[in-house]
Amino acid sequence: MMGETCGAGSQPVSATAPPPKTTSRCVFLDRDGVINQDSEAYIKSLDEFLPIEGSYEAIATLSRTGWPVIIVTNQSALARGLIDRSTLNQIHERLIEDVRRYGGTITDILFCPHLPEDGCSCRKPGIGMLLEAASRHGIDLSRSVMIGDSARDIECGIRAGCKTLLVLTGNGRKALTELTRIGMTPDAVFDSLREAADWLVRL
Repeated sequence: MMGETCGAGSQPVSATAPPPKTTSRCVFLDRDGVINQDSEAYIKSLDEFLPIEGSYEAIATLSRTGWPVIIVTNQSALARGLIDRSTLNQIHERLIEDVRRYGGTITDILFCPHLPEDGCSCRKPGIGMLLEAASRHGIDLSRSVMIGDSARDIECGIRAGCKTLLVLTGNGRKALTELTRIGMTPDAVFDSLREAADWLVRL
């Protein structure tokens, strides 16, 4: 299952249907800089989507040990006209299949297609994607974890009531400096998603 959290791709919860039981925990993952190498020019094609060493194994480890994985990613390249939805879907389909080859499962991928100035609720540090995921999958946010490489990922997780883990790949070192400056502290810091996953499954 994949989709944006607002606009034509959203899946609103029926007003007449009973809400799902919020008993499940999950790991929310940022994408660029956590799973794959980030780029200031944005990720615009399959050729530019380069996995960070150990990231697919980390997702497989989490999903096999009772931590469903949901990716929540800001993708303003869509609004900037740098990538179309078909290509983005191809990237995500390839990601799902590659993780499956490692024995893992990605439960869902949610993306925000908007620009920062659009003022939407889904773009991180807004918590719209996490709320949408919770509605779709019966997720208890207070039992869940947000893993990211940016200050906005950590802020998003804190605002949603999740445990937060910062990884130092991607923009992680810059984010750590920024978070220290504003007095916002992640629950833990790791060199990579692989190290974060290994720590999490031992809890």
